Amino acid sequence: MSDSSPRFPDVTGRSLNGLTMHLPADFEGDLNLAVVAFKRHQQEDVDTWTPQLRALAAQHPGLRVYELPTLAGGYRIMRSFIDGGMRRGIPDSSVRAATVTLYVDKKPFKAALRIPDEDRIQLFLVERGGRIRWRAAGRYDAETFAALEAAVRK
Repeated sequence: MSDSSPRFPDVTGRSLNGLTMHLPADFEGDLNLAVVAFKRHQQEDVDTWTPQLRALAAQHPGLRVYELPTLAGGYRIMRSFIDGGMRRGIPDSSVRAATVTLYVDKKPFKAALRIPDEDRIQLFLVERGGRIRWRAAGRYDAETFAALEAAVRK
């Protein structure tokens, strides 16, 4: 991607372990794969990526993977109920730590990331400073994963 690549917007969320995170500043890796989902049923699409992303992160110690369920800011009032339900469904503390729920004004968030709609999950490979190095959308497929691997090695 060129230098005109978008940057990950400044947003605040909370991990399912209760830690407030200011993204992209609090992303912990040199490279961070942010998997953004907008709808509950999209967890199935996220799950198609999970085994490959875990393996990729194991091969590249500087890579961190985050799931970012993204809801409209109006749902913030129901945060404890929504996050509590997700937390109960994820027994692994490390997965809960890397699941950061965003309650944001979705229109500027999507505009900053050049997301045209909420129909597919979005994946962003974000450098430590917030620059987006690579992006894709949708369920796992081998060709897209190969492109991600190449971007991680870059």
